[in-house]
Amino acid sequence: MPLDLTYAALADPTRRAILETLAQGPAPVGTLAAPFPISGPAISRHLRVLEEAGLIRNQRVGKGRICTLQPAPLAQARGWLDFHHRFWTGSFDRLDDLLKD
Repeated sequence: MPLDLTYAALADPTRRAILETLAQGPAPVGTLAAPFPISGPAISRHLRVLEEAGLIRNQRVGKGRICTLQPAPLAQARGWLDFHHRFWTGSFDRLDDLLKD
């Protein structure tokens, strides 16, 4: 399920940090990897998880690779959270009204 992949990808702080960087615009893999004290293969695995979840597009440009944020899965995740927030807020409001009566 795509939503499961999105939330699994977002569960890791390194991947969330990569997405925050990409929210400012496309970036080369080297720029994305620079802040992290992890190996190149580890960064590649993180990028692969993000790409499989549809959160980024990773494409070859010349001799390098450029990553771009793909916001649609984030919008779907937010929609799910917004729905449940409205549902539970309404439920708790109704319960509060009942308890006050």
